[in-house]
Amino acid sequence: MNATLTMTLALGAVALAGRGQSPAENLGDRVQNAADMRADAMENRAEALTDRAEQAREPGEERADAIAAADRNVAATMTEERRDKVVANEAPAVRKD
Repeated sequence: MNATLTMTLALGAVALAGRGQSPAENLGDRVQNAADMRADAMENRAEALTDRAEQAREPGEERADAIAAADRNVAATMTEERRDKVVANEAPAVRKD
């Protein structure tokens, strides 16, 4: 849920809930709503981070597939330095010679 929408709904809920409540109940509701909004914001950031992690994972999977499809003896045809660069995503996984 959009953070602005969440905040608006929470503030509206606080305003409605505040009617007929004791000051302690009102404060308790405000504290709970604020904690809920912080938790929602954290969940939204976590979802965005999960999406970024998947975007980082996909190229590695594609590169691994390219190596397997090339069916080359990597140990015999690449130097250790080149293999390290491939792993670090600093060199093409498979050369088209």
